[in-house]
Amino acid sequence: MDQHGSHVEHPRGGDAEAVAPGGIVVGVDGSEHGQCALVWAAREAERRQLPLHIVTAYSVPIFAASGLDGGYATVDDSMIREGAEAIAKQAVEKVSGYNIDVDASVENGDAAGVLLDLSAEAALLVSGSRGRGGFVGRLLGSVSSALPAHAKCPTVTVPLYCADRLGQSTEDKHIKAEHAKAGPRTVENIVVVGVDGSEQARVAVLEAAEQAERMGAKLRVVCAVPQYSGSLAWVPAPLDRDALFADIKVQLDAGVAWLRSHFPHLTVETQLTDGSPVDVLVEASRGVELVVLGTRGRGGFAGMLLGSTSDGVLHHAKGPVMVVPDREDSRLADRPKFGPMLGND
Repeated sequence: MDQHGSHVEHPRGGDAEAVAPGGIVVGVDGSEHGQCALVWAAREAERRQLPLHIVTAYSVPIFAASGLDGGYATVDDSMIREGAEAIAKQAVEKVSGYNIDVDASVENGDAAGVLLDLSAEAALLVSGSRGRGGFVGRLLGSVSSALPAHAKCPTVTVPLYCADRLGQSTEDKHIKAEHAKAGPRTVENIVVVGVDGSEQARVAVLEAAEQAERMGAKLRVVCAVPQYSGSLAWVPAPLDRDALFADIKVQLDAGVAWLRSHFPHLTVETQLTDGSPVDVLVEASRGVELVVLGTRGRGGFAGMLLGSTSDGVLHHAKGPVMVVPDREDSRLADRPKFGPMLGND
């Protein structure tokens, strides 16, 4: 134990029982991507005054035998386990300067399954956008795609692109080239949340508002409306599109009035814009603290902002993205009192 209560646990066979209920869980695998996720998670744990639980997971590879006897050969897991334990120990040391309680565990099992199990008790799951693969069983990468869709708590995916804003370095030549091309950038203290008229989006808005309050940030509610296509191509334009935008604006304003009734001290603004929701939100992610989305949505005029769009944003975002699972929230009940509801049938 150190002054912040940090320790590293030995493998427990993947039962994943050690995480403190309500704490923040971060997956690490020794990669630069994992380091960015770790730093973001530590900052968030300090902001919320919650414990941080660092997890690395590995599975023992099985190889088909090359001899005539057939069968399978397994690798002794002692060296693999020692490597995973070293990663966990280094992660604990990296966040030792934060005023938080930290623990770490090494799990023997599928990384996605381990983290999803932990999501039932966690307040938040954090991972990098992709990782190194190797002996830790691709903790990041495919895992960062699986977590937002299936986790029981909100997830945050932290891309390597934002290493600079987290005080981290990167040797990734593609990201270095992007930074050189884009030049210096300013990150505003704003939380952006995408809406599409679904109740899932309203749940995401409430989580985004809570997060903006924690960060002392402004909340920007964004609705991006793509050009008509497919079955909507017959709709006359531009008259109906102008009317559609006017109608959405009325409903967005009603939604903001509802939100302010629950968060009276929060600064809230709206952005109604033409364009692909993925493109709009990816561009926003370059210059704000956080982009927030729901796990699935209604489709319709907002072009399936949630669901497939959240996947697109996660794969291309230039900053942290939070995905909020659908859940019951008593604050949704009074939304109709504030006026028309976006996308309401």
